[in-house]
Amino acid sequence: MTFHMIFVLIVIIAMFVALVLEIARPDLIVFSALVVFLLTGILTPEEALSGFSNQGMLTIALLFIVAGAVQKHGLIEEMMTKWLDKSKSVKSSMIRFFMPTSISSAFLNNTPIVVTFTPMIKKWCEDRGIAPSKFLLPLSYVTILGGTITLMGTSTNLVIHGMLLDRELEGFHLFQLAVVGFPITIIGFIYLFTVGLKMLPNHLGFTEKVQADSREYIAEMTVQSDFPYVDQSVQKAGLRELTGLYLVEIIRQEERVSPVRSTTVIQEGDRLIFTGLISTIADLQNMKGLTLETGSHLALEDLKNGDTQLVEAVVSHQSSLLSKSIKESQFRSRFDAGVLAVHRDNERIQSKVGDIVLRPGDILLLLTGTDFIRKYQQSSDFYVVSSLDAPSNLKDNRRKGWFALGTLISLITLVTAGVFSMFKAMLLAVFIFLLTKVIRVDEAKNYLQFHVLLLIASAIGVGAAMTKTGLARWIAEQLLAVVEPLGMLAILVIVYLLTNIFTELITNSAAAVLMLPIGLEIATGLDVHYMGIAVIIAIAASASFITPIGYQTNLIVYGPGGYKFRDYIKVGTPLSILVMFVTVTVVHMVWF
Repeated sequence: MTFHMIFVLIVIIAMFVALVLEIARPDLIVFSALVVFLLTGILTPEEALSGFSNQGMLTIALLFIVAGAVQKHGLIEEMMTKWLDKSKSVKSSMIRFFMPTSISSAFLNNTPIVVTFTPMIKKWCEDRGIAPSKFLLPLSYVTILGGTITLMGTSTNLVIHGMLLDRELEGFHLFQLAVVGFPITIIGFIYLFTVGLKMLPNHLGFTEKVQADSREYIAEMTVQSDFPYVDQSVQKAGLRELTGLYLVEIIRQEERVSPVRSTTVIQEGDRLIFTGLISTIADLQNMKGLTLETGSHLALEDLKNGDTQLVEAVVSHQSSLLSKSIKESQFRSRFDAGVLAVHRDNERIQSKVGDIVLRPGDILLLLTGTDFIRKYQQSSDFYVVSSLDAPSNLKDNRRKGWFALGTLISLITLVTAGVFSMFKAMLLAVFIFLLTKVIRVDEAKNYLQFHVLLLIASAIGVGAAMTKTGLARWIAEQLLAVVEPLGMLAILVIVYLLTNIFTELITNSAAAVLMLPIGLEIATGLDVHYMGIAVIIAIAASASFITPIGYQTNLIVYGPGGYKFRDYIKVGTPLSILVMFVTVTVVHMVWF
């Protein structure tokens, strides 16, 4: 090994450890590694920036906008609700819902699909007395499986496609991955609706769990005439910085004040509603002029009114809130919303809300204004998994929705026919949507997930450093020295397993980009066609079923389904083994 190879390897190991330990956001960690390679001269500026002009990465950016335009008008959600309502049994409902869902995820980004359908499925389950946990994890799994069917089904397919084109190799055509994608989707369905269904837990969702234990979450105090701070602000009364408690709402006769600001004036007779560690309420009881309403039957649902609502949100991997306490992030003033409770691994965090340091996958129960969901639906800080009210101009929305869907189907047909490349087709789709005002420019900008694009572009640069220094070839040679005597099937299994382990521990796009240079070197060393190896890496990078952190859709359903980490291991491990077995077998038969 040369010095440059050793240096690149050390930086990549450090990057990998930082990703696993969640020291910072994944995009910032991978970008930092890229900056190190640029500053030390391992990569030239052109090489370091090559990922930012990668065709696959740019196609993903356009697909974010196209998916947002198609889903914005609620047409797919409306059709799926009607379709679901026709079912008679739980199993038939699952089949009726998940078949079209997996097909739609082959052509649309699966993250917004899961964000959109999670509250819809939750409500449908609750209305029928079914545990949402029986539906939500399969929702994530079938969208992952459906995304493997086409080139545009998931970002990893497009990233690998773009990297192959950059190396002047032939990329994937639209349905090339379907030779593996269709079989694993069908087998995944059979597993989920038989063995998997029995293994899925019967859990209450986060909000339902909180509402069932309302007395542990809220307390009511009444302001008497002898309270020293009557007609003074919340700040002066010392109710802003309480140990373990948070003043979430003031009920004043028929009026409700929420969220409560530091400048809000307290009046005699006000009912002060607190949430947090109710066991610390004794501190408040010692304050003169405040009396605890022991007979209060106030529940969390009662906090909702015309101006406020309860909202559930899942903290994302790319959130700017990570590694900060809720107080440090100034959550209340930044989002105009109060945090009622935080759950992690299906357990409420027993701490003062303001002191909780957030991690990816934490579920927040928020008391917000009525426009919160619409305003933060596209936020990179969290996935909002509460229902959005139907827009008032339904007729216009339906018309634009059909137009957007028709445009997408038409352009996909042209891609299939070879008239356009995927990049050109999506570029034309975005141009048409902006020209016809299906979406506005500011909406298109909001649909772009810059953190994902930065991660992918930076990871491509890191992959370039592995190739340029010869590290990818060296790793490939070491792997072949061990595995080659065992035969081609063993080599495919090792490539699949390494990619899949990286995906579960870091992210799918980073795993794909790190493994592709190694995979191509393995193909060169064996003197076989690279396409089979590229397909193995594409499928393995997407097939994340064993942890909630490996794939963003698994993270989205984590809290709403009330799952524990072990539920993913129990249900996802057999599915992961099945998918690996089918993928390796099909690739070996078709390409080797």
